[in-house]
Amino acid sequence: MDDIVEAALRKWPNVPHCYGWLALDARGDWYMRDERIQAAGPFPQVKGSVVRHEKLLAFIQRNYAQDDAGAAFFQNGPQRVYVELEAAPWVWRVDGLPGAWQVASHTGRRAQVTGCWIDERGRLFLDTDIGFGIVHSLDMLQASQAVEAGEWQPKEVEFARMPARFGYVLRPHPQ
Repeated sequence: MDDIVEAALRKWPNVPHCYGWLALDARGDWYMRDERIQAAGPFPQVKGSVVRHEKLLAFIQRNYAQDDAGAAFFQNGPQRVYVELEAAPWVWRVDGLPGAWQVASHTGRRAQVTGCWIDERGRLFLDTDIGFGIVHSLDMLQASQAVEAGEWQPKEVEFARMPARFGYVLRPHPQ
């Protein structure tokens, strides 16, 4: 977490959390969802405005985490902005060559694969040392090569069961 964020948390410890205003899709894109967009429908059916500002993206990604209940959030200074997820808290990019695949999250964090899962729609998910996520659609060729080589051995699981099984929340709400 950024030093400035930690300082803001100490200075203003009781700022209310924010819900519904930020979302992450299955390709690792962030979306701002103002009141008009939230009223128009749920995420991901109505996405909102994609975040393109490079410095804002970098700030969100450096301060992205999960709470003890598995809800993803972005710590925006003293305010915790909870994130609605289309599929999972992490979106994995796959790079490298057979036998030496490298996996990095949509935030740029490197990870080690510990398990591989496939849902009823054929989407591939990886469990890693930093958390659970979906493989980016553009990286399915590399991921399929890892599966075909036996390096990753996907097990089937229904998408609806993934959040409870892997400890994350798709749509955080106030307790």
